[in-house]
Amino acid sequence: MINLTNAFPRYESDEIVWRAVSSKESETPMTDESFNILIGGEAGQGLATIGHILSKILVRAGYSIVSSQTYESRIRGGHNTFAVRFSPGAVHAPTEAIDILVALNEETVSLHEESLSLQGVVVVNQSEREGNSPHIAVPMKDLADGRHINSVALGVVGAIVGLEEDLARGVLKDYLDGAAEEVVKSNVKSLREGYRWLSEQSRTLPRVPGPSDRERRLTLNGNEAIALGALAAGLKFYSFYPMSPSTSIAVALIHHAQAMNLVVEQAEDEIAALNMAIGAAFAGAPSMVATSGGGFALMNEAVSLAAAAEIPVVIVVAQRAGPATGLPTRTAQGDLEFVLHSGHGEFPRALLTPGTVEECFHLTRKAFEMAQAYHGPVFLLTDQFLADSYHDVPRFGLDDVPTVRTCAESEGEPGESGEAFLSYKVTENGVSPRLLPGLTSRCSAGYSSEQLVVGDSHEHSEDGQITEDLSVRKVMVEKRLRKTEVLKERIVPPQRGGDDNAEVLLVCWGSTKGAVAEAASVLSGNGRSAAWMHFPQVWPMNPAKIRKQLEAAKNVVCVEENATGQFARLLRRETGFHIEDRVLRYDGLPVTPECIVRELAENGKG
Repeated sequence: MINLTNAFPRYESDEIVWRAVSSKESETPMTDESFNILIGGEAGQGLATIGHILSKILVRAGYSIVSSQTYESRIRGGHNTFAVRFSPGAVHAPTEAIDILVALNEETVSLHEESLSLQGVVVVNQSEREGNSPHIAVPMKDLADGRHINSVALGVVGAIVGLEEDLARGVLKDYLDGAAEEVVKSNVKSLREGYRWLSEQSRTLPRVPGPSDRERRLTLNGNEAIALGALAAGLKFYSFYPMSPSTSIAVALIHHAQAMNLVVEQAEDEIAALNMAIGAAFAGAPSMVATSGGGFALMNEAVSLAAAAEIPVVIVVAQRAGPATGLPTRTAQGDLEFVLHSGHGEFPRALLTPGTVEECFHLTRKAFEMAQAYHGPVFLLTDQFLADSYHDVPRFGLDDVPTVRTCAESEGEPGESGEAFLSYKVTENGVSPRLLPGLTSRCSAGYSSEQLVVGDSHEHSEDGQITEDLSVRKVMVEKRLRKTEVLKERIVPPQRGGDDNAEVLLVCWGSTKGAVAEAASVLSGNGRSAAWMHFPQVWPMNPAKIRKQLEAAKNVVCVEENATGQFARLLRRETGFHIEDRVLRYDGLPVTPECIVRELAENGKG
């Protein structure tokens, strides 16, 4: 399998990270031993619940998983799906072929049976059977009351896959922890009935790969990993206004807030949310906000405030399909240029773009480190697919990860009580000393001070006073821009894998990483030399090193989830290298290895 694990324990080099795939891995596409289950039905039928439980059971059994959800923006009704791809080896991307289609309503069969694999089978309620595909008609309503037929379906699927009933029952009980005793008993009984019913049937079932002997792993989605990464970085204040697909970050943080001494505040709107975070950060609390494109549009003036006042704050933008409300529950990568050019005026920033759940954790910590180092906003750009998808991940080790400082070392001796502190002192690298207002001691020194600490959104002098002195204005603009070099010292370099001296190089950023890496492996297995290059950080970048890598490949293809090739345009602007060939998906669904290989073949590149 392709090794995409990237823990980012340290970021000391700006060299491109090479993760080569062995020849054996290149010859064996991951699809050969993976298995894909798709659960379909209406919102309100509990399909996401059994999908999540099934994911946990599979991980505890020893499988690697990737789950993906599609859902409409309504509380009840509308067609939703929850797909779980699993394998005894590592998997990192969703797939299109379905091995088991669990249909909780008739519509699911008609919409998805054409995607069944050669060994595929439909699991459907006996009273709702339609279509011509191989099927297992389960008398779900006879085995459980209407509220728990999803647990019957879970039992049937668990039996088909060969998952131990005791394991499934334990995960189900854990998931329902805190529910009424009768609810737990009814669901467990329904699960047991599903297992029992299938064991009494005589029929040929799909061949499912056995689990591997793996160390116990976590089952997390991207938003949960972002929350944990922020807590590991020392997050103390989180403000938000609910907007999918970012809202579950707040839900995860609320769960840990009391234990971690964290304040989580739901603001009246996104403008207030970022302004609150800036205020908390000015007072010394590591702060973060999260939103999506429409909410971030409201935050733009506050982005410039953070830059002018030189306040460290982390901003998560979980992309969804726009413009306007667009497709609020679908995925996209259409906000790259928007975030890159957000705010008015000229000031430095960093954009981190995690491609895996592990990277969501470690790059969130990295975002706090960068923000505190250069005193300004840092963006984490993710999307609906990565936010909502569950993956198996190793436990995060923090023993060799440095602590994120909440305040830089101050320079010189404190002044007299009441004397203004030089909050915007001009320094060689543009980063001024920090002193937290209202405290009697510097943040990293042992002596006391009662100096006045001034922050300002206007153009200002070193002590924070408003000024219209144009010579001072020039000095301050240059001071802020010099901080770009501080960010460049901490660049997270691109990662690369696949064949050495590859004929085809697939370039990507963000959540398309797994699909692109697997597509490169499939191409190599089919006799086409291929490699992949993923950018976990898209700004700032090191143009000279990137161009050298791009020029080494005969054919370069950029894979993105937008209609205009925003990252390809950015690469051309910064490096001068034009990527003409592109695989662009913008229908709201995540990129899959199949769609990449298919489009390359249609264009004569596969």
